Amino acid sequence: MGNSVTMPESPQISHGIVPGARVTLHFALALADGTPIDSNFDKAPATFVMGDGSLLPGFEQALLGAVSGQRIDVLLPPEQSFGLGNADNVQVLPRRRFAALLANSTDPVGEGTVLSFTDTGGFEIPGVVKSIDEDTLVVDFNHPLAGREIRFNAHILAVLAPGVQAMEIR
Repeated sequence: MGNSVTMPESPQISHGIVPGARVTLHFALALADGTPIDSNFDKAPATFVMGDGSLLPGFEQALLGAVSGQRIDVLLPPEQSFGLGNADNVQVLPRRRFAALLANSTDPVGEGTVLSFTDTGGFEIPGVVKSIDEDTLVVDFNHPLAGREIRFNAHILAVLAPGVQAMEIR
């Protein structure tokens, strides 16, 4: 009873990934030097509709035209992955605002520590401590992977053309 098979209701399986196609894949992200960032190769595959916002545009661009069974391996520049760092997102904050946090010896704060902040809309945003001196903390609110080349590997498992419905039979 634990087995499941996904069958298309129609034989119209897409020849390649296009906007609106339903894609199932395994993927891995790594830094340019091979340091792993994320992967689902040892987990269940991901399924999404191309263009639904699940992937950043550069990752989607790398997948366009790929077919079921194809493997993708591409090194994306920062502009096509998590973007370039923005100097305006690096803030110099007064150290006194963090006195209690810095005094905590159980969970010390230092360079590289990720702190959680709340923006004016009430949303939580992470900031990475870049430096601490006698008077200030420098906190970077850029995405931690901004400015980095990202290796994107994917194994396309299934591609269904836009508008094709699938049902799961158990």
